[in-house]
Amino acid sequence: FSFQQGGWGASLADKLVRRCDVLNRGFSGYNTRWAKIILPRLIRKGNNLDNPVVVTIFFGANDSALKDENPKQHIPLEEYVANLKSMVQYLKSVDVPEHRVILITPPPLCETAWEKECIMQGWKINRLNSVVGEYASVCLQVAQDCGTDVLDLWTMMQKDNEDFSSYLSSDGLHLSPKGNEFLFLHLWPLIEKKVSSLPLLLPYWKDVAEAQPELSLLGDGDH
Repeated sequence: FSFQQGGWGASLADKLVRRCDVLNRGFSGYNTRWAKIILPRLIRKGNNLDNPVVVTIFFGANDSALKDENPKQHIPLEEYVANLKSMVQYLKSVDVPEHRVILITPPPLCETAWEKECIMQGWKINRLNSVVGEYASVCLQVAQDCGTDVLDLWTMMQKDNEDFSSYLSSDGLHLSPKGNEFLFLHLWPLIEKKVSSLPLLLPYWKDVAEAQPELSLLGDGDH
């Protein structure tokens, strides 16, 4: 959903046009156990020009599913911690150091809306906001232990006992357009610090040499 119109990934791509390619490597329904396995297929060691400037790791909503009701997606808390650390360490091994990594905690869960969704599917409620909070808390600890940045969506969306339901879609689990905007607005300052020194991939049109455009467009980027 993040790269649909109004999604936080689409907003990042728009903000970074001609500075970075923003790649969607999220997989609906995945947990950290599966993500850890596929990460080497998604990001490999390359030359300096290929290295990601920023990598976001955004897991927990599926990992925190209740074991008895959703054993397929559930990941024990201790393994969730280990998997996050493993992904950070793998990225470091392919020249994406800790300061380029941003962990994002899962957002809060609107239990009333999610329970209605579960009943419609013929399930018992298989997630609880308090349990999601436990996963968000250890995500913060992983960021501190590993030296990465972190965005604490779970806490920020509930600040001052705010009604956070508007940040979530009708199912109470996924982000709504307002929730995507919230994520983007708080994520952008963290990313901006890492990309502020990047040049435009090609010069602004007014700076292209009129008589010999090749000098600007095929040069070393200093024109």
